[in-house]
Amino acid sequence: MSWPRARIPAPFPADVGPAPEGIAPGDLVVARAWKYDAAPHWVVPGVYLGSDAAGHWIFQAGGAFVARPGAGFFAASDAVCLVPHQDGSASGAAGTGVSTREWVATFYDEGHPAGMRVYVDVSTAICWRRLAPAGWELNSVDMDLDVVRTAGAEDFIDDEDEFTEHSAVFGYPEQLAGSLRAAADELLAAARAGEGVFAAAERTTVTHAAQGWFDAARAAPSSNPH
Repeated sequence: MSWPRARIPAPFPADVGPAPEGIAPGDLVVARAWKYDAAPHWVVPGVYLGSDAAGHWIFQAGGAFVARPGAGFFAASDAVCLVPHQDGSASGAAGTGVSTREWVATFYDEGHPAGMRVYVDVSTAICWRRLAPAGWELNSVDMDLDVVRTAGAEDFIDDEDEFTEHSAVFGYPEQLAGSLRAAADELLAAARAGEGVFAAAERTTVTHAAQGWFDAARAAPSSNPH
């Protein structure tokens, strides 16, 4: 492994890298989350859109089947997912508006029936690997804390009780737990201030950063299921 990441128990994949070298718009991306005890978590299929200073963008279409062990549903609306650069290809994390890279964000627009706008999973060990015969797998370890924005409400941190419980049950290293708690606080402050990728003209609209990627996804025949 040529870049630092948290030590995660097996069977978290070992043949991974910090960036999807050679990925192209239209490529399949399967986002696969794990928990810190290596239990499988949510799996979400998507299509790669491209990258910018903030990171890599993935379109996750409404109607796609989203599942984890014991649960599954069809996505209620389109979403775009942002994965911050993990390989130092951007200057710090300047493109996102925050210093931490330990997160994956999903952005929604007015099509979401419950008014969800932004859902940030504080995560670690974010990495990529190729799928056979084609496509990519985005792996991450979900660390419980989420920063949430819904239409008409103040942004907040969710699942703090779960983070406290899992810190004890799973044995989160103290340094890792502290850095992720700080990451959640930084992300919440940026979201509330409307900084970087979290800037939006109104709380009832999609963020400016995501809007262009929504437009690109819906204009691309290979990405558009409607």
